[in-house]
Amino acid sequence: MRARPTAIAQALARDWSGQYHVSASTRLTRPLSTTQCRATRHRTRLEIPPPFPVTKTCPEPSCNCPPTPELPEGLPIDHEQALNGTMVAYAQQLVVCTGQRDWTSRTEDDGKDQGWGNLVRGLKKLMGRGGPYLDPFNNILVTASSIKPQTTNPSTASALLFPSFKYIPSIPTTTTTTTTTPSTSSSSNTNTNTSITTTLKTFIRAFLLPKALHNMHASLPHSQKARMTRNPSLASHFPHTIKITHSPTILICGHGGRDMRCGMMAPALEAEFTRVLRSAGFTSVGSEGGVLDGLDHANVGLISHVGGHKYAGNVIVYIPPKMTVRSTASESAETTALHPLAGKGIWYGRVEPRHVQGIVEETVLGGRVVVDHFRGGIGRNGDILRL
Repeated sequence: MRARPTAIAQALARDWSGQYHVSASTRLTRPLSTTQCRATRHRTRLEIPPPFPVTKTCPEPSCNCPPTPELPEGLPIDHEQALNGTMVAYAQQLVVCTGQRDWTSRTEDDGKDQGWGNLVRGLKKLMGRGGPYLDPFNNILVTASSIKPQTTNPSTASALLFPSFKYIPSIPTTTTTTTTTPSTSSSSNTNTNTSITTTLKTFIRAFLLPKALHNMHASLPHSQKARMTRNPSLASHFPHTIKITHSPTILICGHGGRDMRCGMMAPALEAEFTRVLRSAGFTSVGSEGGVLDGLDHANVGLISHVGGHKYAGNVIVYIPPKMTVRSTASESAETTALHPLAGKGIWYGRVEPRHVQGIVEETVLGGRVVVDHFRGGIGRNGDILRL
């Protein structure tokens, strides 16, 4: 049996309180048969455990630390926005060794006639907009650093690569292939030289391209897929590559040429990290002596823009894949275990000198991420880390 139009109108006139608006003309109060939607009284909250050990806040320092630098007027630090997720989803970070402590606003405009500058410009040309290796799903952060390069030759450069934890001391900056002229051995009268094919493209294909392409590239021709995928066998062209397996690396944004907040905060943080790490048992800190890996060594350096100057100081902590932490199994025995953050990079923001001791104790030595300063991170396989 069909409901009368007046009954339908009355049913639709019911308000959210469950009462009826009765029509004066019909005085009908019987509504249509409907199912009431009632709010669930008890909603189960899904608790997802963090992907690594955490500690909520940074412990207060036990010593007198340097004061926080006074920043220029009009350039405040953002203390309102939550930091988690403010890091761009990078798959890798290439830390180019320049030996400088600051750079122009655009690093690709710096380093004229220097190997590191040629490297940055070459990478932008090949992997940036319009380049043959452009891949929006393979986001690589290229930063300049204060770490000294091994060479001053304008045709080569040095860089660290994370989370591969590699140091490549000699990267060719040319994109063209050169061939040597054959030479004759005095003993056998045979030609011994072969073609030299190591170029910047070789470096990109050996280390920077993704191991597997994103599914969005499924329709590409096989030849193009092969060109856009990493070829690990080409790593043999870089025989002097060093694996960083034991030394933690602390990178501090100090790009004053881009924004004075990081430019003013970084020197104080660098000095405090150096002091605290030495007091924690690292006998050598920094990279002035050319050491990049060792059981009692830690790397500390300034880097160019990583995004989010309003969260200064910005600090990245890379924990090498074989670093260990000490734990007391019993009152009489002390054991070592693999560091919980081994192979990962942790990005922190709003770091002040008073936080340095806590970050060293909690993250570098203890393997715990400080939630209040966490912006994001890079996993061992280039996956993005979030809380």
